[in-house]
Amino acid sequence: MSDFAERARQLHGRAVVWDAHACLPLHPDADLGVLRRHHAAGATFVSVNVGMDMNPLPQVLTVLASFRAQLRARPELFVAAETAADVERAKVEGKLAVAFDLEGALPLCGRPEMVQLFYDLGVRQIHLAYNRNNEVAGGCYDEDVPLSPLGRKIVRAVHAAGMFMDVSHTGHRSSLEIMAMGLGPVIFSHANPRAIKDDRRNATLEQIEACAATGGVVCVNGVGRFLTDPKAGTPAILDAIDWLVERIGPDHVGLGIDYSYPANGLDDEPPGLDRDHWWPRREGYGAGLGGIRIAAPEQLPEITEGLLARGWPEADVAKILGGNMLALARRVWKPSRPGADGPPGWSG
Repeated sequence: MSDFAERARQLHGRAVVWDAHACLPLHPDADLGVLRRHHAAGATFVSVNVGMDMNPLPQVLTVLASFRAQLRARPELFVAAETAADVERAKVEGKLAVAFDLEGALPLCGRPEMVQLFYDLGVRQIHLAYNRNNEVAGGCYDEDVPLSPLGRKIVRAVHAAGMFMDVSHTGHRSSLEIMAMGLGPVIFSHANPRAIKDDRRNATLEQIEACAATGGVVCVNGVGRFLTDPKAGTPAILDAIDWLVERIGPDHVGLGIDYSYPANGLDDEPPGLDRDHWWPRREGYGAGLGGIRIAAPEQLPEITEGLLARGWPEADVAKILGGNMLALARRVWKPSRPGADGPPGWSG
């Protein structure tokens, strides 16, 4: 191994590596054990999706119950991340910290108080609209509408609970209005600059600068459709990181690879799913998400080595890998209310 490769390996091993978004089949029989791939690739933390706007509440809750139970059952591998200290503990113990995220506000059933309930169940980030408009906010592939009065109440509830306010998949106007409320840091958990790949799912410079101005973080994803390389090669991810760091600095950039683990025969589609509604053909999609390449967890060490090779200082690389998101969790996340989190053992 060359001196440079050894330097990259050591940095990757020392750093907190934070993946702000990953997907498993939304089925209670999905096996969280597949996250060993993240762990083997040096990840310290991963946020796992438990539902989107198209998923009915019973599906979201059964998935969440199963994933929570699996975390409790595997303390040798997992730490359930309620606080930043849990992530730090996972790093010291050589384990993988896991929390959950929601993609869209429809599982809240129009009730801002549902935010605190989901927080108590381990959800640590949410965005309000998945691609299409709803009663709360606008989606990125729909008419560009403002945040609704209900949306403003939910944004306040998200900040009050200590949950990350995410604006991935959200419409341009709604995302800017969320950030303009000035209630605290806002993140893009998995989004790339529109300037390097013109897709309405990617963020404009105005959105990116507004996110950084809140003290937030823009986490680059590894979805080929949103990169300059449809095969999702690591150099294209590095290009997106470079573009962001050059404009908003290394303190506001992170990673949210958005890898989707295979379904392995599980049917997690909600009844009556209209793929063309959620992933419109007019935006260049085929039948849903089929055929889209996404970077694998195994590329995480390649990102570390690639950033060093491009001349970024080790301290900045460590921030991008996860230091920025950990610092944000220290600032935003709060412990769940005493007694609200169910049976003992949830904290790992």
